[in-house]
Amino acid sequence: MNFAGTKFARQACIVLTLLLAAAFSPAETLTGTVKNGTSNKPAAGDEVVLLKLGRGMEEAGRTKADAKGTFSFKVDDTSTPHLVRAIHQGVTYHRIAPPGTSSVEVVVYDVSKKIEALSVTADVLRFQAQKNELQGIRLFAVDNKSKPPRTQMNDQNFEFYLPDGAEVDTAIAMTEGGQPLTTAPVPQKDKNRYAFIFPLRPGETQFQVVFHLAYRGEASIDPKELYGTQHFVVMLPKTMQFASASGATFASMNDPRQPDAIVQVASNTKAGQPLTFKISGTGILTDKEGSNQEADSPASGSTTAGRDSRPGGGLGPPIDAPDPLEKYRWYILGGFALVMTAGAFYISKRPRTASLANFGPSDIELSALPRAVTPAAHGRSGLLLEA
Repeated sequence: MNFAGTKFARQACIVLTLLLAAAFSPAETLTGTVKNGTSNKPAAGDEVVLLKLGRGMEEAGRTKADAKGTFSFKVDDTSTPHLVRAIHQGVTYHRIAPPGTSSVEVVVYDVSKKIEALSVTADVLRFQAQKNELQGIRLFAVDNKSKPPRTQMNDQNFEFYLPDGAEVDTAIAMTEGGQPLTTAPVPQKDKNRYAFIFPLRPGETQFQVVFHLAYRGEASIDPKELYGTQHFVVMLPKTMQFASASGATFASMNDPRQPDAIVQVASNTKAGQPLTFKISGTGILTDKEGSNQEADSPASGSTTAGRDSRPGGGLGPPIDAPDPLEKYRWYILGGFALVMTAGAFYISKRPRTASLANFGPSDIELSALPRAVTPAAHGRSGLLLEA
């Protein structure tokens, strides 16, 4: 064999050796623990699932936490993010494992059918009317302050009413520090009554329902409050008219950042309290700061399908807004442009979370409440999380 042939053979052997080494190199290990946040003890026996996040969702492993609450997975592909899901008493809890992560902790909570330490921080109704249709969004912010912390879950976990004749377009739920998830409200026996069968984990959970109904220039709206709320808010364009019914007390507020909007607020309401109001006229809530919201959204995208593409809110972070409007601005300005299309919500390749300000009876200042976000148009993964 001449010199050239010998050199080629050596190079081929080196390449083959490297390929074989890469093929048979040991996979990295992802270890973790499942902690019961209710008992502050290891969650022994809980099922744990490893999900690979790419352009879709792929189960990469499944195991159970041992007596110490620990688990481990062999991770073959360390270049993509993974999601660790723990299932405790039928409720799922998640923890993202970005590339390079070697250990994670997932905190789970015991489940109760009924928790007394639930409070509704805000109940917000937004309306706009075009031609013969009234479009609305109802948003609830529910706070679970149970001690020790527990998750509430039952067959009618959070109930509410929609206006007579309303048809649900779509709905989402979002837990504290989590991503918005699609969830379908379930009709109940009572007319216009619905229930979210979605776990109320410790912390805040937000529900948002998009609906529409036939409109003939005016409508009487009875929210039929099933819970006491810190703030019940109604928002509509100034080209429309608002009138409270007998027994309902609202305070009018002006928003300098959206001068074309009417904002009416009833504070510290009780379950069953009369809050009926009438609206009339037509108009839309214009998006005056959509570009700011686009920059601040955890996952920017476009809503180009159906009624969600119509002009709506979508305001960016408020600056120098007057109290007390500033205290719950994120709720009342969470507009039409921010709700999702009829499909699933997706998490981006690097999920971000928004910090939640703590609410108290005498201090309702909030600095950075999470908002419903539009689904990422071009992401590396498309994962619909379970409740």
